[in-house]
Amino acid sequence: MTNDVNRLIEKAGVLIEALPYIRTFVNKTFVIKYGGQAMVSDELKKSVMMDIILLKFIGINPIVVHGGGAEVTRMLQRLGKEAVFVNGLRVTDAEAMEVTEMVLAGKVNKEIVSLINQFGGKAVGLSGKDSNLLVARRRAPEQVHGSSETVDLGFVGDIIKVNPDVLYTLSREGYIPVISSIGVGLEGESLNINADHVAGELAAALQAEKLILLTDVEGIFADAQNRDSLISALPQAKALELIEEGKINKGMIPKVEACLRALEHEVNRTHIIDGRVPHSLLLEIFTDHGIGTMVTS
Repeated sequence: MTNDVNRLIEKAGVLIEALPYIRTFVNKTFVIKYGGQAMVSDELKKSVMMDIILLKFIGINPIVVHGGGAEVTRMLQRLGKEAVFVNGLRVTDAEAMEVTEMVLAGKVNKEIVSLINQFGGKAVGLSGKDSNLLVARRRAPEQVHGSSETVDLGFVGDIIKVNPDVLYTLSREGYIPVISSIGVGLEGESLNINADHVAGELAAALQAEKLILLTDVEGIFADAQNRDSLISALPQAKALELIEEGKINKGMIPKVEACLRALEHEVNRTHIIDGRVPHSLLLEIFTDHGIGTMVTS
């Protein structure tokens, strides 16, 4: 057989390997948190968008939640404001809240929607304020991990209610919802909510089949200095232990918290995967081995 025929046979083998997963996941909902390096590289952007569109075409309902912290930080720096984080959460005063909403709901959200539409999908952009999708209250002062110090995070929100009806409607009509992590407070004010937390709460409310968080590392390591210590499956108790020990820290804390929250509400699988790998979503979902770290109950 020629090399061309062999390549075609290999492609057929990939499809056959994916078939049982497609059968299992048809009509199921996946909540996908899109952020990190995958939002920076044009090639990775295209890779992620094509993966999401493919999921929709084969009968899975993807719900996309996006970050955009790097864009927010750059805009704040242009305005002469320093970005401050506590336990991976951005300290957000009134001016920073205005900038955050403008960047996330106005710029980043519409760029993602435009890309999905450009590559053949049908996307609709939302924030948590639309249809009261994400109702939140201001977060209590945050105790710094490993310290007795507490910090007022300002206009940072904790979700108290999810109203997902609009997502059901959009998904049923063939659309891919793309959600920015801006919530609405009880008095109508805008609140900045960590995108990982949003993804976890949405997965819980929708009773999603999977929660998948794209990040900038291969997954969770037992020892951050040892690249051979990647944890493939991380039980809840061990995850909490690693947070207490400081081995899971900074921006990884909200990701693990999101996974744990989803698992509490019977989401079947939660994954933290490397968004820098082209087609990482497909590799995680449709192959026998997968990549990254699966957080388990």
